Amino acid sequence: MLYIDIINKYNLDWLFIIGWSQIVSNQVLNSPKSGCIGMHPTLLPVGRGRAAIPWAIIKGLDKTGVTMFVMDEGVDTGDILGQIEIPIKSDTTATDLYNKVTDAHIDLISEIFPLLKSDNYSIHVQDESQATYWEGRTPADGQLDSSMTINEADALIRGTTHPYPGAYYIKDKEKFIIWKAEFSSLRSSPIDFELKDGYIKPIDYTCINNEL
Repeated sequence: MLYIDIINKYNLDWLFIIGWSQIVSNQVLNSPKSGCIGMHPTLLPVGRGRAAIPWAIIKGLDKTGVTMFVMDEGVDTGDILGQIEIPIKSDTTATDLYNKVTDAHIDLISEIFPLLKSDNYSIHVQDESQATYWEGRTPADGQLDSSMTINEADALIRGTTHPYPGAYYIKDKEKFIIWKAEFSSLRSSPIDFELKDGYIKPIDYTCINNEL
């Protein structure tokens, strides 16, 4: 039995599609009576696209959030059912934000689902003038560079730590993946990495022989 046959078999009012990173076909979008519902970990229309948690930190935003929306043919462009805002502090890490985003998903579903059941929900159209798109990221995008400032390196390290691949630098043929670091104006260890205005001092890191 094809997946579309399974969806149609249950004669759904709404279909929740959460954690799916691919574009949904029109066949699926049109199967439920009322539509398909998606969740995105930004305050749409800001941050459509990929790698929402790392980008929010790397870009230095002071807030992000989770949006529930009615899916359409676009990428994160559908009408909004609800949002929860999450503040980002100067020391927020991807680990922190990932956990808060997970909790916000649960809270938002708990808030909106009864409204859907009672047909008492409201929607609003996304403001296209405020829309931004964030590209996908690869592990190579986490490379730290000596031309970076302390602030730039700090944001990259915090934004790509667990559960993501981590920021890294190459030093003496070894790759240092940095999960947590401090910064200083002076070098105090052979593994410290020089930046434009100081040094990265690894606290939690993984060292790999880069020749392997």
